[in-house]
Amino acid sequence: MIGTQVAKVVESRNDKYSPGDLVVSNFGWVTHTISDGFQRWGDKDGPVLKLDPAVHSSPSTALGVLGMPGATSYFGFLEICKPKEGETLVVNAAAGAVGSLVGQIAKLKGCRVVGFAGSDAKVKYMLGLGFDAAYNYKKVESLDAAIKESCPNGVDLFFDNVGGEFFEVTLSNMNEFGHVSICGAISLYNATEKPKFGSVSDVILFKQLKVEGFIVSRWLEQWPKAFKEISGWIQEGKVKYDEHITEGFENMFEAFTGLFTGDNTGKAVVKI
Repeated sequence: MIGTQVAKVVESRNDKYSPGDLVVSNFGWVTHTISDGFQRWGDKDGPVLKLDPAVHSSPSTALGVLGMPGATSYFGFLEICKPKEGETLVVNAAAGAVGSLVGQIAKLKGCRVVGFAGSDAKVKYMLGLGFDAAYNYKKVESLDAAIKESCPNGVDLFFDNVGGEFFEVTLSNMNEFGHVSICGAISLYNATEKPKFGSVSDVILFKQLKVEGFIVSRWLEQWPKAFKEISGWIQEGKVKYDEHITEGFENMFEAFTGLFTGDNTGKAVVKI
């Protein structure tokens, strides 16, 4: 089973790695790995990444806020949404590892931030991170009304982790020349029937929206730069993060399926 893992080097014939080094790579659900020091990151080949103790004060952060999810938030928001001070952002799945960091980066850039997640506890968490408004999407009578209420001047930026109906409704509330970053479509991953979609082509056309999907390995060479800046924000108290930790290799599957039922706040991590 695929999965990203922090591992300790126990033996090495590669002069770039020494016994005791901590590394992060897509080793999967295994206890031991033999590696040549390279692997596939999304759609790119790249090195097994060695953790920098000056950046990764806790090894688990290399799986979350200072790992691939952190890079996803950083580049997916800054490079695609290109935020400007005073703009309004809507982000869904906003209590997760990616969405929660996107919202905080947006606040650092002077944006109004509106988040959606799947529980009252997550609403409280988002507000604690500094979001201007937060909703439990399972309880709102109308998603459209909630967006209009919290975004009286319309939506300028949309970071989408969910897809489906959420994508359609948010696009209809966007301002001209808005930017949409498509990171995921979790509402569709386990669909048992082909979803029905309304047409958004006319909305994109007449509002002249920029809508772009991305795979974060596009910026693989720049990941260390992102981690260094995010680490600085954490040390300055400008960014907070949470981890949902499950103990035990034998509980890996339970931790994984919890991702699809909204069990986790922040990054889901399994500690071996």
